[in-house]
Amino acid sequence: MADYTQGTDTPNTVTVPDKPGLEGLEEKYSRQWREEGTYAFDENTDRASVYSIDTPPPTASGSLHVGHMFSYTQTDVIARYQRMSGKNVFYPLGWDDNGLPTERRVQNYYGVRCDPTKPYIEGYRPPEKPAKNQRDWDVVSRANFIELCEELAVDDEKVFEHLFMTLGLSVDWNRTYRTIDDHSRKVSQLAFLKDLEAGNAYMAEAPTMWDVTFRTAVAQAELEDKERDGAYHRVSFHRPDGGKVWIETTRPELLPSCVALAAHPEDERYQDLFGTTVTSPLFGVEVPVKAHELAQPDKGSGIAMICTFGDTTDVTWWRELNLETRALVGRDGRFARETPEWIADAEARERYERMAGATVFSAQKAVVEMLTEAGEMEGDPKPIKHPVKFYEKGDKPLEIVTSRQWYIRNGGRDADRRQDLIDRGRQIQWHPSFMRSRYENWVEGLNGDWLISRQRFFGVPFPLWYSLDENGDPRYDTPLVPSEEQLPVDPAAQAPTGYDESQRDQPGGFTADPDVLDTWATSSLTPQIATGWAVNPELHRVTFPMDLRPQGHDIIRTWLFSSVVRAETLAGSVPWTNTALSGWILDPDRKKMSKSKGNVVVPDEVLKNHGADAVRYWAASARLGADTAYDEGQMKIGRRLSIKLLNASKFVLMQGVDESSVIGRGVSADVVSNGLDRSLLAQLQDVVTAATEAFDKYEYARALQLTESFFWTFTDDYVELVKDRAYGARGEAEQASVHAALATTLDAVLRLFAPFLPFATEEVWSWWRAGSVHRAAWPTTQGWSAIADAGDAEVLTVVGRALSGLRKSKSEAKVKQRTEVASATISGPAAQLEQLRAGIGDLKAAGNAQDLTLNDSEGELAVTAVELIPGE
Repeated sequence: MADYTQGTDTPNTVTVPDKPGLEGLEEKYSRQWREEGTYAFDENTDRASVYSIDTPPPTASGSLHVGHMFSYTQTDVIARYQRMSGKNVFYPLGWDDNGLPTERRVQNYYGVRCDPTKPYIEGYRPPEKPAKNQRDWDVVSRANFIELCEELAVDDEKVFEHLFMTLGLSVDWNRTYRTIDDHSRKVSQLAFLKDLEAGNAYMAEAPTMWDVTFRTAVAQAELEDKERDGAYHRVSFHRPDGGKVWIETTRPELLPSCVALAAHPEDERYQDLFGTTVTSPLFGVEVPVKAHELAQPDKGSGIAMICTFGDTTDVTWWRELNLETRALVGRDGRFARETPEWIADAEARERYERMAGATVFSAQKAVVEMLTEAGEMEGDPKPIKHPVKFYEKGDKPLEIVTSRQWYIRNGGRDADRRQDLIDRGRQIQWHPSFMRSRYENWVEGLNGDWLISRQRFFGVPFPLWYSLDENGDPRYDTPLVPSEEQLPVDPAAQAPTGYDESQRDQPGGFTADPDVLDTWATSSLTPQIATGWAVNPELHRVTFPMDLRPQGHDIIRTWLFSSVVRAETLAGSVPWTNTALSGWILDPDRKKMSKSKGNVVVPDEVLKNHGADAVRYWAASARLGADTAYDEGQMKIGRRLSIKLLNASKFVLMQGVDESSVIGRGVSADVVSNGLDRSLLAQLQDVVTAATEAFDKYEYARALQLTESFFWTFTDDYVELVKDRAYGARGEAEQASVHAALATTLDAVLRLFAPFLPFATEEVWSWWRAGSVHRAAWPTTQGWSAIADAGDAEVLTVVGRALSGLRKSKSEAKVKQRTEVASATISGPAAQLEQLRAGIGDLKAAGNAQDLTLNDSEGELAVTAVELIPGE
């Protein structure tokens, strides 16, 4: 490290290592940045000075993969630019430990299960060794389960934290949160209560997508279509006159739940049936025949069986046609064990008993057998493949059951609200801009409000109780709510104000709402959680609405949209003004990398083999929204670039330059008198301007490409051209000119590269400057723009091309590059020859040429007639 003198802002000597290297820089500087608070947010600020980032909280219970390095690097590059541009960057990091992945991990790790009805045990410790059989696991309270979650999360988060620090993320490590901690639970519960008070949240008993494995309701945004084998069964319903009406269905087991048939109003085949009734086979239930535009004349027989409920179209028909409810599939995925009252005929009731209590699969088999026996099915089932709805984390098809659930209004049933949310989306700057259409398409396609209740044990509980009447029935219309000061609460373990535990679940007493909030209902509030909404008003004032939400494009419909919904209902604003959407990482076969596909790459080895700056270079080379191949070859290029930056910087600093050699820091721009030096600054000015414009448009990959291209011109051409002059061979004035150009360029290049290569740039900065390059200002041309304007940017390009021509001739002659050139001819347009004359002295020195003849001609610049002086 350089030596410092107290009271100055620059080293008193320039100290450059004999052999600069990248090894060990991650550990050295990540520790130093944290200890010195390099990236700490200053709360003594105003909103205009702040740039706040709604950082995605990773699932700490999950495994790490290169996708984390990819997307988080892209965010960090933007954060570093904003900080260097003078912004007070608010860059917190949360850990998402509220959800099924954490619940499963805690269960399996400790051998425990969560039961909210169990009392809290002070000082509980799980078994040293988990029982092999889940039936033998400890059953603990929700509070104890959350404690174990937080305990285990500490270890998980250390792994993530080490990765992110090694990667060089400039987050403020003093500002972290967990989505299941007290603060997050309070914010989540308070937000729900405010939505409830405003009428934005409501309870309803309605058809709900249901996962029978997880025993929980599933929201529309969590659905996933999967191709599955199925079969059409051609089944006959009966007209009053004895005639048959054939329908084709993939769900014959739902015949006892049939409530109507539906055909398209313009289908000529069924005009005489509309307004009449038919009787279902096997179960003899009379159902109406309805006309509805969703019926498809070209699908099957053109007339459909409406059941409660086979799919979401059934739900639409049931609602719009005001049909009866005859739901039989329960939350366990089995048919009701009691024969329903609408099946009245004795023989029909016997038939139902053959399927009572059966799974959907077994019930279908039983119904097909009965249809065949009764002659009510024509032919054999016709095999098909068709899309079936699944929970994105589930492995069994979803059922639709009727249940009491909580919803938040999201425009799915309200055209005005839907338009308001589309308008909010248009107030956000989308990067890339075409991603906005995905948001709008999702909002426009919503067919219901956001279901936010989940029938899980672990999670943020609904902060509600219900008083019980004299029969012990809950009064759902008048829930009991806690005060804001009481939050967070666990109604399963705490009694509401005015009641005591002895009254729990007793007539005249109270009962707790049994459900927990969907994890997205809490994750949708990360802007409020991070900025201290309702907890730290001053912090919230200077950080909200936030400036940036970075995230993957695949969760626009879930995380992004739900965050817009909550900001709209809670604040009447957008949650952030910009959103940056990362693409996917693809494997060599151009398939998305994911844990489920087993094609992910663990980042530890990648960082070890290539270094953080190299990995960051690969990630930052990809544009926002672009799916990018995992490419270690690109990382190798990034590593070579980082090493070249160290070595080129060493050369510059070994010329005797220091901070005082930088224009505006000790010397004036007038010292730059040489045309080649001015040309360099002209090119540098163009790069600074263009890179700044690119960053302001969130086109960081463009900024990197511009900076890298200039850097290679600087090292391969300019540095080689001016070595002789830098050593003083052409006098002090020429040396001062080149020294100022070298120092000013190095100063700017380090700042330009700092967001991308934080470790290499910090290392070089420490050789000759005080403090951190990451607290330095983004480069500007202030103080030397006039000299740059006076220079001709093409001079360096033309002279560099001529130097390349001389080098090529020596390479073709298979002689050393220092071989002397007796003479050579350089031909080209007059304008280029004039530019060449501005650097002819440096060209002769770098090419070791005695005589260069300039020949005015048409076409591209060319070096010919090279006569070499043989070496001794």
